[in-house]
Amino acid sequence: MNFTKTTEQPSKYNHLEKMSVKELLVSINNEDKTVPFAIEKGIPSIEILVTKIVERMKKGGRLFYIGAGTSGRLGIVDASECPPTFGVPHSMVIGIIAGGDMAIRKAVEFAEDSTTQCWEDLQKYNINKTDSVIGIAASGTTPYVISGLEKCNENEILTGCITCNENSPLSQVSKYPIEIVVGPEFVTGSSRMKAGTAQKLVLNMISTSVMIQLGKVKGNKMVEMQLSNNKLVDRGTKMLMEELNISEEAANKLLLEHKNVRLAIQKYTNGNQ
Repeated sequence: MNFTKTTEQPSKYNHLEKMSVKELLVSINNEDKTVPFAIEKGIPSIEILVTKIVERMKKGGRLFYIGAGTSGRLGIVDASECPPTFGVPHSMVIGIIAGGDMAIRKAVEFAEDSTTQCWEDLQKYNINKTDSVIGIAASGTTPYVISGLEKCNENEILTGCITCNENSPLSQVSKYPIEIVVGPEFVTGSSRMKAGTAQKLVLNMISTSVMIQLGKVKGNKMVEMQLSNNKLVDRGTKMLMEELNISEEAANKLLLEHKNVRLAIQKYTNGNQ
């Protein structure tokens, strides 16, 4: 198959240094507007992968994201937001970045070029056949990610990917590839821009729809969220006021007693039957 890195093609814009601030901002925004339309074309692929992941997670499986650089950081961001948002343990959705945690803040030279380290990183979590692994790489050529998925395939672990090039090596090794082709970047090759935005949006779609399918949302509310700050306690109190038609004082007391919105609703409902 032919493979051209559209993420590395020349920008449609030139002489950026001669643009005014407004011209820069309008042009970047115009490019960003195209991202959701590119994702729309990929929804059938996203649906298949989400369905497969949910099947495994209902059996106790976990979801892993693997990536390098921006892609790795985006996976870690999405994974780290699942526990506070949906009340799941940190061990349920796990983000792994080439170069280890120090690479979250500062690039680790040549970490993405290793063809053995990703599998070693995954083995630290005792990865098994019930788990799912999504490789994230805008280019679709990152050795760390590709080699990781190859080893997962050898061990009958479900593999998916999010990439922004068609027919990439990463897509070829992924059982359930997601290709979001956003085209050339505003700054040539700067895939933290449109490609990064696309990856972030797709990760939002995957984790949110998976968690809803797993019963972590009631109506449209985050009833399993962790009450880790005053804002979230206030949000939980309002949820109970609306759901149970009780006063703010009663809702707040109920929430602080049970430390969980869903549990508070169940206890109140059962106690008033």
